[in-house]
Amino acid sequence: MCYFGGMPRQKMPVDITDLTNPGLYVNRELALLEFNRRVLAQAQDEDLPLLERLRFLCIASSVLDEFFEIRVAGLKQQEAYGSAQRGPDNMSPTEQLGQIGERARELAEMRYDVFNNDLLPKLNLQGIRILDTQDWNEKQAQWLKRYFNRELVPILSPVGLDPAHPFPEPLNKNLTFIITLQGDDAFGRKSGKAVLQAPRALPRVVRLPDSCAQGPNDFVLLSSIIQAHVGDLFRGMQTTGCYAFRVTRNSDLFVDEEEVDDLLRALEGELSSRHYGDAVRLEVSEDCPAELSAFLASQFRVSREDLYYCSGPVNMMRLAAIPDLVERSDLKFPGFSPGLPKSVATGVDLFASIRSGDILLHHPFESFVPVVEFLRQAAVDDSVVSIRQTLYRTGVDSAVVQALLDAANNGKEVMVVIELRARFDEEANIELATLLQNAGAQVVYGVVHHKTHAKMSMVIRREGRTLRRYVHLGTGNYHARTARAYTDYGMFTCDPEIGEDVQEIFSQLTTMGRAGRLKKLLQSPFTLHRSMLEFIDFEINEAEQGRPAWIRAKMNSLIEPQIIQRLYRASQAGVKVDLVVRGVCSLRPGVKGVSNNIRVRSIVGRFLEHTRLFAFGNAGSPRVFLSSADWMGRNFFNRVETCFPLEDDEIRARVMQEFDYYMLDNTQAWLMQSDGSYRKVAQGKQRKRTAQLQLLQELSEEGTL
Repeated sequence: MCYFGGMPRQKMPVDITDLTNPGLYVNRELALLEFNRRVLAQAQDEDLPLLERLRFLCIASSVLDEFFEIRVAGLKQQEAYGSAQRGPDNMSPTEQLGQIGERARELAEMRYDVFNNDLLPKLNLQGIRILDTQDWNEKQAQWLKRYFNRELVPILSPVGLDPAHPFPEPLNKNLTFIITLQGDDAFGRKSGKAVLQAPRALPRVVRLPDSCAQGPNDFVLLSSIIQAHVGDLFRGMQTTGCYAFRVTRNSDLFVDEEEVDDLLRALEGELSSRHYGDAVRLEVSEDCPAELSAFLASQFRVSREDLYYCSGPVNMMRLAAIPDLVERSDLKFPGFSPGLPKSVATGVDLFASIRSGDILLHHPFESFVPVVEFLRQAAVDDSVVSIRQTLYRTGVDSAVVQALLDAANNGKEVMVVIELRARFDEEANIELATLLQNAGAQVVYGVVHHKTHAKMSMVIRREGRTLRRYVHLGTGNYHARTARAYTDYGMFTCDPEIGEDVQEIFSQLTTMGRAGRLKKLLQSPFTLHRSMLEFIDFEINEAEQGRPAWIRAKMNSLIEPQIIQRLYRASQAGVKVDLVVRGVCSLRPGVKGVSNNIRVRSIVGRFLEHTRLFAFGNAGSPRVFLSSADWMGRNFFNRVETCFPLEDDEIRARVMQEFDYYMLDNTQAWLMQSDGSYRKVAQGKQRKRTAQLQLLQELSEEGTL
């Protein structure tokens, strides 16, 4: 099934001999919207459990929100400043914004159509009801009236609009109402309009109690409660209309790192501005009169193209509370317990296990607990003298952080590199940095102009007369919650050369010296990009000599133009290139004479695909790497990233077999077309193959689901 009809596409090139031809590149922003469409397709998939479909609908809404907050906001700034900057596709900011508007509007219409005409009726049939005002019986109406007076009235603060009360600035993405009024207030004012912000502390979904509900899962949205009773807030006046709206703002933070002495304090000062950045999108309920919508647009200084009408809740992400509130296992994905290999089982001496050989874990199919246990054992081991750790996204209350705190309190030398600029986690990371410093850990914030995105943990242990380094390297963050939702690899090793490389990278992050040569790891911004190009060139040479040559890679995004051009050259030389790219892919596969030998597929399933794997044929002795980096310019040139080799034969073979599972997936896979669209893989008469399910069956504790 294909979910991509009627969208304008960039024209294909006539001259395909020039590999820099803009027609050979898919625009990054439009590719991201295509990913959003694939997520939305999960909400349409009737083979998925009903509450999971609702969850995917909410995820699609959230992904689109961030797209406007960051990507659209950036384009609008470029347009405002008259920027001539263009990407490999050669689209101007104005051209991109035009196409984004068309596709984003279409996605919004699809989202509400799925919710109103598909999910909502099916939820009702299952006894999960979202009751609108007209659905309330007398008993429910009375309870909701009492709820409004008890829980809402004390904290709701409507603002009447007049010269003394100018239009307030609603918080970014916050539920807000524009209210029309008739009559005079207590002071004889006739403003005719008021604005009411719903405090963020209020739940957006309210479950009706057993005393008045007709079933265990009757819910009412906060917006419905407010709209039904808003007149009570304006005594002596008549409320003639109440319409929900939401404004999305520019949420990118700007800190001039060359002009600040303390990055932490500078970021603290910028965080509040995220709530009140320039408006980039205005969403209003579809029943809002045109003149009132125009009034709102003028207040936020947005154009008509930035105005979106919503035929349902203006913030669908808030509906994500419902699957968590409803105890219906038959309407959710089956539960599972991540596998725990014997070598890392609870109670095992992890350092002894690592000395016996490298250990690979594939989350969430296999447990994240050994990663935490690695640090816990280090925190209480008298032989451990030092722990070094990078943290990008983790959360203050995480078990990883607690283990580091325990280690510091036990007198270990603990050094933590915290990336303060991890988008939308800045505030949590500032709190985390303060917490660790207060415990006696040494905390550094990485390198100016280069985000520290590498995932590294190193324990230095005294064993006899020597110091041995034990290392964990991963493709994902040290975050136990996302380790249950994202697919990521993590590897334990005490290989001396890898340990030396990791120590060298930590030294780069904490000192001002020049980068030393690494023995086994590849690193951004120094060697990773160059090495990837060299490995591709080797395959090109093999193919040109008539020998078998192949490249297999899995990542979140493929954007960097030099890599894409080299992959085109590889395809032209006859190299077989298989790519699994979850999200944005700017490369066009299947273009005659350019990319005939390149296949690109995207897997969208229960878990967010997050592993990065790069493999090259290497004349029969495959090179296989795992990495924290995608093939994007920012990962190659503006971040500190690691890419580590798999040298154990069994581990290397296992990872390549698991890659094959993704290439054979005919259930959750999408094939990218040369025009940038995607087609769902047709199962046909083949037996059903689902990579994530197969990995659950092989690696989880259940064995079979």
